[in-house]
Order: sequence, then structure tokens, then C-alpha cells
Amino acid sequence: MSRVQKAILAILAVSASAVWYVILSAPPEVLTIYFFDVGQGDSALVTSPDGTQILIDGGPDDTVLRRLGEVMPFYDRSLDAIILTHPHADHVNGLVKVLERYEVGMVIDSGAVYATGAYKEWERRIRDKHIPHVIAVSGQRMIAGGDLRVDMIAPLESFEGASRKNVHDGMVVVELAYGETSVLFTGDMEDDLERKLLYFGVLPNTDILKVGHHGSKTSSAESFLKAVSPEAAVISSGQKNRYGHPHEDVLVRLEQLGISLHRTDEEGTVVLVADAFGTYTFRGK
Repeated sequence: MSRVQKAILAILAVSASAVWYVILSAPPEVLTIYFFDVGQGDSALVTSPDGTQILIDGGPDDTVLRRLGEVMPFYDRSLDAIILTHPHADHVNGLVKVLERYEVGMVIDSGAVYATGAYKEWERRIRDKHIPHVIAVSGQRMIAGGDLRVDMIAPLESFEGASRKNVHDGMVVVELAYGETSVLFTGDMEDDLERKLLYFGVLPNTDILKVGHHGSKTSSAESFLKAVSPEAAVISSGQKNRYGHPHEDVLVRLEQLGISLHRTDEEGTVVLVADAFGTYTFRGK
């Protein structure tokens, strides 16, 4: 073999090694969800394999800004979508702050009327910044980046312009699915809406459940838990909160059904990392 041939083979060998190194060292295609510790409230950041970022609820205050800063690059001031499950303060207040600081591709909510200063400010900022506004209704589907599917489970009818005594009636319930892994976000859903969704047969089986209403006694009935049959659950609540969340009855039901539990009041921000083949892990931030 000539010196030229040997040199060519050496170059090819190095090139092949470089290709294999790139393949083996490439970051895995995973879905990451940060269930933020925002005290007594809900907020979660969903990051798809291609970097699409969806924020679900914003907690009661500007703590969400600090949590976003902890997991997003300092130069990144954009979110592809925000989903507001309902307009109570412990879900919407932080989102008003987010709209001040971040560019947002679209917002999704029920469109219900709710006469509080924070919710009116939420609506005003959406209008002033000309952010596309989608009214959530069961049956809608959005395909986000990286093969992330976003399905609206509730509300079952449009609540646009509607005023209800109990805003939980118009709760936005959403399932995220990436390959064989699915996560059900229930906002502050309580047992009356659970029964309604059971009756209409729209509840999916899911791998991970974000427990409704911070684990209150009026959420997560046994019939509901058996219908969605999660393997794991996450409860977002504040330490030693005055509501007694999560309630002992809910904790017992989850344990009796063999559902593993993660809690922001005990663990801080809970991080879910999942691939498209149904494999997932939880870890602290």
C-alpha cells in the first residue's frame, strides 16, 4: 500500500470516528417539563425536543420569572405559547408579569369573563401586544415542534364571553403527548368536572397526571383516577399553605392505586424528562 493510500485510509478512519462521536454525543430527543415551585399556585414550562417552549399557568406572583430564568438561557426572552387553565390569581397573576418581559407567540385560554384586575390586565396586554388569542374547546389539536401533540380535553363548549359564578366550570384541561409518553394537565379541575368528562368519554389514559386543584379534597376522585390510570402524579402546592393542600384523602387514594407522587412543596421544582418510547424520569431541578 502506497503512502498516499495509507494517508487516505487514515483520513477516512478519522472522519468515521468523528461521525460516530457526533452521533453518540448528540443530545437525546426528549421532552422536558419543569413543574415550577411557585408556592401556592401552578406553573409549568414544557420544552419539546426541538426547543419549542409552552408555559402552562404562571402562579400567584413574579416568582415564575425567577423560575424561567433558572432554566432558560439569559438571552432567551420568548415563549411559543402560554396556556391559562383559568383566571384565578394563583394561575394568572404571574402570567401578567411574563407578558411584560417575554415575546409570546400565542395565548390559549377559555375566553371566560372574570372581573379581577389581574385578569383584565392579562387581556389588555394580549390586545396591546397583538398576540394571537386562541379560545380553547375540547377536540382542538395543536402539533408543536419536535412531534409534541397538544390536545384540548376541556372545556366541552366555548366559554368565550361567558360569565360563570364558578370559573372552574370553564377549566382548560390539556393533554400533551410525545410519542408514547403523555401528560395530563388539569388546572384546578374538581370532581364535578371530572364526572362530566367521564360521562362524555373524553378522558384519555395518561402516564403522568398533574393533580387537579393542588390536591384538594374536592379533586381526584377514585373513579377519575382509575379512568386516566396514571403511573405518576405531580402536585403543585405551597409549603404549609392555609388550605391544607394536598388533602390526606387524595394522598391516600394515590397511594392505594399505586401512583407514584412528586410534590413541589416537598421537592421544589419537579423536572420530568421523557423520550418518545414511554420512558421517563423525574428529578429535582
